Amino acid sequence: MTQVTTQKMTQDELKAMVGRAATEYVQPRSVIGVGTGSTVNCFIDALAAMPQRVKAAVSSSEQSSERLRRHGIEVVDANSVSALAVYIDGADEIDHAGNMIKGGGAALTREKIVADLAGRFVCIADASKLVTVLGRFPLPVEVIPMAAAQVARLLRGLGGEPALRAGVVTDNGCHIIDVRGLSITDPAAMEREINQWPGVVSVGIFARNKAGVCLLGTPQGVRTLAF
Repeated sequence: MTQVTTQKMTQDELKAMVGRAATEYVQPRSVIGVGTGSTVNCFIDALAAMPQRVKAAVSSSEQSSERLRRHGIEVVDANSVSALAVYIDGADEIDHAGNMIKGGGAALTREKIVADLAGRFVCIADASKLVTVLGRFPLPVEVIPMAAAQVARLLRGLGGEPALRAGVVTDNGCHIIDVRGLSITDPAAMEREINQWPGVVSVGIFARNKAGVCLLGTPQGVRTLAF
């Protein structure tokens, strides 16, 4: 029990560290994009502690929107902005070219929308998320419910092992299929392929909207990767 608690505290400290580091990429009075997840929660807390606040934020999930509002940070609709200075979000996996797997928190579609508005994507993660080839983390695919079985069959055709994420309905009213067993050696090609299937809302490969910078939390401090 002691070992588990110590590890958890260490991970929390790493997340807080990269969350604070990400504020260096935020300009006061700007409108920024904010992602979803436990590491992003640390960023939101650090954002609220900045001496000069941001003007507003576009959020990728209801959970993040609620946390931002609790800190007194205005949340605006994505349709009200034409561009964002920066988007800060985590990743379930990131490779050495900045391609990512995202969607463990079931917000992948909204994350892609916000990322597409941003001039720069800053990924915040701990060092365990850095991989040589994407696919160790199950690939999330958001689907319209009536298409779930057909999309699962197509994913098996790619060599994956799809499974519907039990009890999960996204903020968009859709389902998530998690795909295990893939080795994603060409993230951009697989993203294009899966995105064109009828019923797919979005796939959790971020190659078109990959990270420009990654801040990795390590025991030695924050490691910065630029792509």
